[in-house]
Amino acid sequence: MSRSRKARARKSGRANRYYLIAGIVLAIVIIATAAWWTHQQPNQSQPTNKPVILYVNQGNGIVNETNFGAMASFATSRGFNTVFFQIYREGTLLFSQQELQTFVEMAHSQNLSIFFALYITNASQQIPFGALGSGENGVSLDMSTLSLASQQSKLTSLKSEYGGETAVTTTDMTSPLKPNLLVLETYYTDQQSYIKSGIIGSVGIFATSSKAEYQSEFQYALQNSDGVMVFDYAGLLKSGY
Repeated sequence: MSRSRKARARKSGRANRYYLIAGIVLAIVIIATAAWWTHQQPNQSQPTNKPVILYVNQGNGIVNETNFGAMASFATSRGFNTVFFQIYREGTLLFSQQELQTFVEMAHSQNLSIFFALYITNASQQIPFGALGSGENGVSLDMSTLSLASQQSKLTSLKSEYGGETAVTTTDMTSPLKPNLLVLETYYTDQQSYIKSGIIGSVGIFATSSKAEYQSEFQYALQNSDGVMVFDYAGLLKSGY
């Protein structure tokens, strides 16, 4: 091989090594950038040990035996691990004992915890103890329109006669109630200061204007409190979030 050809070969070898190293560096930069970007994005499906609660409000859209399975699949696909399922509204029990047991079995088959939510708007409306004990994980009292004394009475009654976990959802940001799960309905920006350890923060679909805003509020509540509750399933479906 001539001297000039040897020189060209050496240059070619150096060039190949240069391009190889440059390619490796570029690949590292791309991977690192992608990892950083992924870390920055809200990811509702990220596993967590905190309660990630989907509230099913029967007043906004009926969920029964025909579409409960679809709701449960929707919940799990979006990272929810708990459902607050409304079974009682303003003094009326919406389902039979057999239906309630079916809902529990369907939820548990999707690895979802299920709390029976009782929507109580008047102190005269009684807790339907006969409908409880169907294998549900707990009972949630939704009773913000009652006086504090009436709320305390309802919670005390529930605790005394029910062996499962108790929850309360409330619009009172300074509620002194002590259930297992105290969920503050922190739907608006000026309520985010109440999101802290010891309570569960909330996101209201009706109070968000975009998916980005919803995801941002969701992550804030999840990271800065003991969990997050989203109100509600019908709103999520309608919004397409």
